[in-house]
This record gives sequence, structure tokens and C-alpha cells, in this order.
Amino acid sequence: MEKVAKRILFVSPGVASFEDYTVPDPGEGEVRVKIEVSSLSSGTERANLKGDRSTSWKRGETDPVFPKFVGGYSSAGIVESVGAGVEGLAEGDRVSLSWSKYGRLLNVAAKNVYKIGVVPFEDAALFHIATFPMAAIRKCRLEIGESAVVMGLGVLGLAAVQLLKAAGAVPVVAVDPDPSKREKALSSGADLAFDPFDPDFAEKVKAATDGGCRVGIEVTGRGEGLNGILDVMACFGRVALLGCTRDKNFTVDYYRKVHGPGISLIGAHTDARPKVESSPGLWTQKDDVEALKKLTLGGRIRLSSLVDETHSPADAPAVFERLVREPVFPVVQFDWRSI
Repeated sequence: MEKVAKRILFVSPGVASFEDYTVPDPGEGEVRVKIEVSSLSSGTERANLKGDRSTSWKRGETDPVFPKFVGGYSSAGIVESVGAGVEGLAEGDRVSLSWSKYGRLLNVAAKNVYKIGVVPFEDAALFHIATFPMAAIRKCRLEIGESAVVMGLGVLGLAAVQLLKAAGAVPVVAVDPDPSKREKALSSGADLAFDPFDPDFAEKVKAATDGGCRVGIEVTGRGEGLNGILDVMACFGRVALLGCTRDKNFTVDYYRKVHGPGISLIGAHTDARPKVESSPGLWTQKDDVEALKKLTLGGRIRLSSLVDETHSPADAPAVFERLVREPVFPVVQFDWRSI
């Protein structure tokens, strides 16, 4: 039967509301999930809330946001009911969701719902987001003992730090202009942390990594970020472009920074992955979520340690007003159990 629940809605540029909405019965191939915890991905959601989502790389068409848009895409909760044709999921299952929305009750395609067992909701609500850097690291074919650098320490960059350490990278170098982000990266597993605006930045990183990093995860999505990470790479290094570089109007000296040293630039949008079957370096989202579950239960990673603030969804209008206004934003989760 239909139910009324609460959701967070982006109603106009820079403005979010918290309001009622009607949730129908789950359709064929869907499950209804009662959301317990949602995670905020600041880069994507800032772009959505400001109304400046980029042109679709798939279709070459503008993807409109307003007049109304429901944000959010990484969450965890409990299965409330299942639609026709759903197998492997049942009422009461504790689950992590990919491509979800901000709402207390959601109907979600069963293919995007993964059982988590005893994993805390706070960790599982970050699984979808963490599959992004996990895929980027896989595409770089990191080998145990190789040095790695992460440029940009938002939630994706910090998750990358934890995953690089778990994967055997050494040293793990974290880079961000904000000192609090660098400190957090060090507490999350980074061996070294640097300010990219330090005049001696490149020299310091190369000195600490015996001539340069073998693997780079660029998370800023900015031209200066890509230029900066290229400056600290070793010959034949691999750089994953994890950040969404929405602004195409920037310059890279490809001859000296890419062509000459033999650098591999790797597209790492999360959609650029197989849908059905995993292979070396290219895993499905489902398999990456399962890997994150094992890493969490095995004590190798603790994504919930990255969370700075937890809010009631009722506070969403104020939280998203801050997101638009504040250039450096904390890692935030919404606890739907509070309403």
C-alpha cells in the first residue's frame, strides 16, 4: 500500500526543503527500503544544488536539475517489502544502496541493493561513494609496495587514502590546501601530507617517494589539480581522473608532463565499469560493494571514521545552504532514525 514519508528536495538553486511525499508499492524488480543513514557527497551535490550539472558525457545533452530534484545517492537501511520477481532479498535485510535518494522510504531497483549483515549503517551508507575510488585504484593496477598520491581530500579522497593503505601502497601521500584535511588524512592512514600551494611541493613529494609516485588519484576535478599531480609522478606512472573535471578550459603541458615521462591518464568515472561480470582491474559495482563489506568486517577500513557531522534530515535546508556557501565542507551524514 502507498505510504507517506519524508524526503529532502532541491527546489531551486541553493535551496533545499524537507517535506512529505507519497511512496507507492514497490514495482516489479524493486524493493522498498526504510533508510537509516544517508551520506552527502559534497562535490556532486553542490553542483546539483547550484543547478550547474555538467553536460552528459554519454549523450551530449544538458541534464536539467530544476524545478525540483531529489539529491543523494549513497545510503543504508532495512528492506521493508519486495516487489514481484525479486530474489535474494527479504523483509528485514540490512542493506547498502547505490543510486538512492534522500528519503525515509525508497523504492529501489533490487540490482542496486546489497545485503550487509552486521556492518554498521554508518559505514554501509558510504559504500556506494567508496566504490568510486576503489574502481579508480583498480584501474591503475596498483601493486603492493608502490607509492601513491591522492590529490584532494574530500570524502572520495579520504576514502581513497584508506583503500590505498589497505591495498598495500607505500608511502600513501595525501595532498590538500586545507590543513585540517591533511591532518584527517594522516589519521586515516596517509604516511605523508602536503600543501599543493607550497612552492616546493613537487620537490618535497619526489624526495619522499624516491623520484615520484607510481599511482595518482586526482579527485579535485580541477585543472590545477591535474597539473599538480602530474608534477609529482614517476616515469610510467598511472593517474586516475576520479574527480569530475567539469571545466574543460584549462591547459596541460602534455609533451613534458604526459608524453615524455610516459604517464597513463585513466578515465575513472564510476559509470565506466562493467555491469555484469568483473575482470582484473574492472569490477562491477556489486563486487566492489562486497569487497568493501569484507574490508570493513575484517578491520582493514573504517569509512565511518571519515564522518565529521551527523544531522537530522530536518536540518537539511540549513546544511545545504552551508554546502553552497562554504568552499571547504565536512563529511556529513543524515540520520533518518532521528525523525
